[in-house]
Amino acid sequence: MKRILKRTLLDRFLHSQSSGSIVLMIATIIALFWANSRWSDFYRNLSHLSIGVVIGEKTYRMGLAHWIKDGLMTIFFFVVGLEIKREVVLGELSSFRKAILPILAAVGGCIVPAIIYYLFNRNGPSMAGWGIPMATDIAFAIGILALLGDIVPSGLKIFLTALAIVDDLIAVLVIAIFYTSNISIPSLIVAGVFLLLFFIAVALNARRPIFYLVPAIGVWVSIMFSGIHATIAGVLIALLVPVKSKIDLRSFFDEIHNNLKKLSQTGPVTKNSIALNKDQWNILEEIHLMLEDVIPPGIHLENYLHSVQAFVILPLFALFSAGVTINEAILATFPSSISLGIIFGLLVGKPVGILLFSWIAKVSGLSDLPEGVKWGHILGVGTIAGIGFTISIFISELGFSNDLLIGEAKIGVFIASLLAGTIGYVIMRKTLVNQPHMT
Repeated sequence: MKRILKRTLLDRFLHSQSSGSIVLMIATIIALFWANSRWSDFYRNLSHLSIGVVIGEKTYRMGLAHWIKDGLMTIFFFVVGLEIKREVVLGELSSFRKAILPILAAVGGCIVPAIIYYLFNRNGPSMAGWGIPMATDIAFAIGILALLGDIVPSGLKIFLTALAIVDDLIAVLVIAIFYTSNISIPSLIVAGVFLLLFFIAVALNARRPIFYLVPAIGVWVSIMFSGIHATIAGVLIALLVPVKSKIDLRSFFDEIHNNLKKLSQTGPVTKNSIALNKDQWNILEEIHLMLEDVIPPGIHLENYLHSVQAFVILPLFALFSAGVTINEAILATFPSSISLGIIFGLLVGKPVGILLFSWIAKVSGLSDLPEGVKWGHILGVGTIAGIGFTISIFISELGFSNDLLIGEAKIGVFIASLLAGTIGYVIMRKTLVNQPHMT
């Protein structure tokens, strides 16, 4: 029990991501098998199962897979938003000196893959997939590092985590700006009103969840009708959630001590005395409210939702998104310019971009490499970052409307991610095997 209490937020974050990557892999294998088995019709019918709500005389329906991608994935992006805010306010992105290395590395790891993809797809509908090889799947990337155990320097884990979070931020911006169709200004105005209501609830420290839930749903619905992908609502809401304690810990300790002293003076303190003694009830209620104030809601939600995200949302997304039917039409065009652009973008562009821009940060004097981290480690991490998967698949479905093109893109993502994970692991193993034990 003591060991669990001593684990840091980073430890819990890494554990949930690495464990979740196993579940994500299992879901992906099931999806591929299911979509290419004799039960493939059932898989497609289940994906398109119509689920809706009736409001007045109007019915709003979406397929099951659509609900997962527009609904549950909003929670995934909400957690991404919380991670981004935590790192910017409190973590590795909170100061220029600490932030510049992972920021530049992430930028390089997005720009170079996009350029490589463009070189393969300079015109036609395939050009829309340029954002696919930009993404890094943090769950699989952290999972690969976890396989290496304690020989991985802690600074390298932090670097990869910060890089992946910046990568997520770039992916969110790319989705919001470049993978958006017609924008409805009235819907955005309504979304802004709901965001304002959410902000007011936060500012007034509203205690009832309903004051947050109603505006959050309003933001999601408004963003969905605005033409911007609904998942962006999750990030916008997350940026308004506090990640700092409302009260200082020293003040908290002093107030707790005073309240416990008052409690001891209210008479007999027994298992049932609170039900009969109003003073005890009031004191304990005050302690309860102070506990809520000292634990930042952003940190609490991130910690709680990581398990939901890793073990429920992402596996469901993989189950209904990774099921590519490998038929004669796809095999006839493979390897296509789309799949080649994605494979070379993730497998070559990612490590080259991350290594090059990290080198620029170092030689320019803007930043130093983390303690115990060598250039071989950066190359290994850069290769591991070529595991695109979740957001790469997500962008594949936003960028293309043709099922054949989506299938080609997903196969490219699968192959690139498998190769990047394997090669990255080998590079890391080679560079770490002879170095002293580090944590």
